[in-house]
Amino acid sequence: MKLICIGRNYTDHIKELKNEKPTDPVIFLKPDTAVLLKKQPFFIPDFSDDVHYEVEVLVKISKVGKYIDKKFAPKYYDQIGLGIDFTARDLQAQLKAKGLPWEKAKAFDGAAVVGKWLPKSSFENVDHINFRLERNEAIVQNANTELMLWKIDEIIEYVSKYFTLKIGDIIFTGTPAGVGKVFAEDQLKGYLESEEMFSIKIK
Repeated sequence: MKLICIGRNYTDHIKELKNEKPTDPVIFLKPDTAVLLKKQPFFIPDFSDDVHYEVEVLVKISKVGKYIDKKFAPKYYDQIGLGIDFTARDLQAQLKAKGLPWEKAKAFDGAAVVGKWLPKSSFENVDHINFRLERNEAIVQNANTELMLWKIDEIIEYVSKYFTLKIGDIIFTGTPAGVGKVFAEDQLKGYLESEEMFSIKIK
């Protein structure tokens, strides 16, 4: 199982981090060891003083595919979820400044929260799903998948040009604005529409 992550997929988040708007989806990977174990807290790593939460809608691949046309993409996933792409922002900034890959800042152990899954059929339109993240019961990120620069089916078409998608692979579709630093004892809760998808304690 691989985690395929899309960066810079929401205009307001691109502006928030003062990044350039990409002409193609930005892709990076996380290993399966990045997945935070169920019911475990997230421990802030000792190599970073500035770990940020980034809530993202997730897609679980249900069929092997390569070079998937956008019109056939809906056949390749049947579950939608929500998760967090934890990012060591200070380390990422150092790596970006040197033109180096981001993996140390994005792919460390526990850096990927994968919440529960809902059937795709639960949603009338996957391109119109409300989602949000609450930190200590205050909403910090609040968006809708219609705001994605590249929608889910377009992401699958693009990604499958480069990587064969396999059953169980998870796509992180990008984060909206509102990312921020986590602190010990924070409680993070994520919602798809009104459904709680995960609850994470920070240590």
